[in-house]
Amino acid sequence: MDPLRRSPSPCSSRPSSPRTPPCEMFGLVGIEAVLDQLKIKAMKMGFEFNIMVVGQSGLGKSTMVNTLFKSKIWKSTPPGLGQGPMPQTLQLHSVTHVIEEKGVKLKLTVTDTPGFGDQINNDKCLRPLDIEFLQRLCRTVNVVPVIARADSLTIEERENFRRRIQHNLRTHCIDVYPQKCFDEDVSDRILNSKIRDRIPFAVVGADREHLVNGKCVLGRKTKWGIIEVENMAHCEFALLRDLLIRSHLQDLKDITHSVHYENYRVCRLNESHMLPRGPGWVNLAPTPTSAPATPAPSKARQKVHNNSTEEC
Repeated sequence: MDPLRRSPSPCSSRPSSPRTPPCEMFGLVGIEAVLDQLKIKAMKMGFEFNIMVVGQSGLGKSTMVNTLFKSKIWKSTPPGLGQGPMPQTLQLHSVTHVIEEKGVKLKLTVTDTPGFGDQINNDKCLRPLDIEFLQRLCRTVNVVPVIARADSLTIEERENFRRRIQHNLRTHCIDVYPQKCFDEDVSDRILNSKIRDRIPFAVVGADREHLVNGKCVLGRKTKWGIIEVENMAHCEFALLRDLLIRSHLQDLKDITHSVHYENYRVCRLNESHMLPRGPGWVNLAPTPTSAPATPAPSKARQKVHNNSTEEC
């Protein structure tokens, strides 16, 4: 990557939490009603969430998305591509659905990257293509890596693979979510540290229910038994779901809006106006339309010109 064209660190634009001490109040004002107002407005407008899944064909990306939201969000085979092998293309596929749960509406957009890196082997660690891709991507979006088809690995193989991936991420300065610089207090630091220790999550996807001990569970049936998706003894899918939906969904949206998008906007404004590079400096003044003045020759060039004239 060109260091001169690298976007600002996502940690540089994170708004700091207020540190002003609370003011002593003499009676009830009604400030707590703001929470009810926010809830009513959120229930009316709903929420939006965008996910892009990246990986080789056949890793179960579609099944993982369907399992996350317990819905048929994405078909295993994109429309029109049902016959023959998956073509190698750079075209992205997106689908949008509205999911409603207990009156809360979520507009979910899922983007797939078919054929990404299918011809490259990464059995042992991250590929150069993965490293380059993640280095660029982590400065634009929140990246959450996972180990797909974790049921194909033993517990020991899974942990060794996880440590290799963590080492690759640290070595190549790939900052995945949740970023350390965004931990706002002690409780955030404790919770996020536990999450960072488990990344990449070892997951198994399944969108079918099976009867286990008299209870219907999401799982995948094999000749050795049923792999339960939400059983922590089988995989870490529950950790991924809790991170993306139950505990950090709003934080993911906030960081995307207030950090990643703002960094992207600053870079594009600087590029469009050809401004000198500077941390967070944006000048919206339009560039002059008049033709630039012809630069005067340098002193060294003038001296050479004079000497050649005298010799003639």
